[in-house]
Amino acid sequence: MSISHKKESLKKENKIELFQSPKGMHDILPSEWPIWEKINKAIKDITDFYNFSRIETPILENVDLFIRGVGEATDIVEKEMFVLRTKGGDKLALRPEITASVIRSYLQHGLHRLPQPLKLYYTGQVFRHEKPQAGRYRQFNQLGFEIVGGEGDPLYDAQSIIVTYRFLEEVKIKNLMVQINSIGCRVCRPNYRRRLVDYYKKQNICPDCVRRLEKNPMRLLDCKNELCALLKLGSPSILDSLCVTCKSHFKEVLEFLDEVGIPYSLNPHLVRGLDYYNRTVFEIFTEGNGLAIASGGRYDYLAEMLGGRATPATGVAAGLERITEIVRLEPSYQSHKTKLKIFLIHVGEVTKKKGLALIEEFRRENLAVVEALGKDSLSAQLERASSMKSPIALILGQKEAYEESIILRDMETGVQESVPLSKVVEEVRKRLK
Repeated sequence: MSISHKKESLKKENKIELFQSPKGMHDILPSEWPIWEKINKAIKDITDFYNFSRIETPILENVDLFIRGVGEATDIVEKEMFVLRTKGGDKLALRPEITASVIRSYLQHGLHRLPQPLKLYYTGQVFRHEKPQAGRYRQFNQLGFEIVGGEGDPLYDAQSIIVTYRFLEEVKIKNLMVQINSIGCRVCRPNYRRRLVDYYKKQNICPDCVRRLEKNPMRLLDCKNELCALLKLGSPSILDSLCVTCKSHFKEVLEFLDEVGIPYSLNPHLVRGLDYYNRTVFEIFTEGNGLAIASGGRYDYLAEMLGGRATPATGVAAGLERITEIVRLEPSYQSHKTKLKIFLIHVGEVTKKKGLALIEEFRRENLAVVEALGKDSLSAQLERASSMKSPIALILGQKEAYEESIILRDMETGVQESVPLSKVVEEVRKRLK
């Protein structure tokens, strides 16, 4: 082998491999933030209007919170949780969802003593060890609305749907459709479970469903296996097994949705993937997209499952990454228009201090300005001002610094003139009108 080839081989051997983000986890880059900012603004506007208060909970929780709350026989607990053990021996989980954490916080801090119901919202990261694919991540941001306490009024079931639907409209997502069902209560559900078991015992189901048939037969309706998904279509409808109270509750929810003009379709096999739900469950889709962008329902028993007293509650969660992906494809959605900024150009070291002081003056006057104080080339700075579509460039050279003046350049026409530094803010305001 020649010396040059040996050197090349050594270079390859010694090359340090670049790190990549972990599988199923992603960065949000500066170019992507404008759409996130618009979504965050829509969240703020909606929560202010409907009087929801923000709550935040830890990313790590005791693993038993989710085993008891979400359900031992669910995919989330069986397959998707990231679990770790601390040096002190505590077994913790990266939260796979946030509703159980909110109810834990509600019970821990005695929030039932506040006027009820509490309307709470959150945004935060959740973690699920799923197979990464389009619209599915192992780490993603979740938005949630929860209405906790008070009476189990069907109005609140409807309102959790309405708030979410209006938020999705606000971010310009079109062709929304709500799929809705009632999964009954502790009174009527046992009879339905028996009917479900009788049906599935005659079917050829996957190994996971064989196990779930004993533990929690309703989980079979949420199986992702293709054959099991087909079997679901022939299974008994829970709507035929609802007690009088649950039928009345569900009827009122639908009437509220009719009243405000929110379109929905009944899906008698919809159960959701978490065990804490009762009565109303729903998912919101867009036309032509098989993945739900928001889902939720009523969960009156969750507080009791976590050691508290039975507390009426209803809520909804939405994956924000999935929403941003849909929003980007909407032709009606106006792309983020960057606030036009004045570009400050400096030439020479002596101008940097004056340039820095001038930036602060513009900040006090609430005028957006961008600079490149680290670049010395006039042409490079002008090129950047042009690429940023700045309407005005301010050029501060050594001559101008000594004369307490600055060159104001119209970036569209190329016309420029010298103005006193003391009057530059006033002159810029005139030009931007």
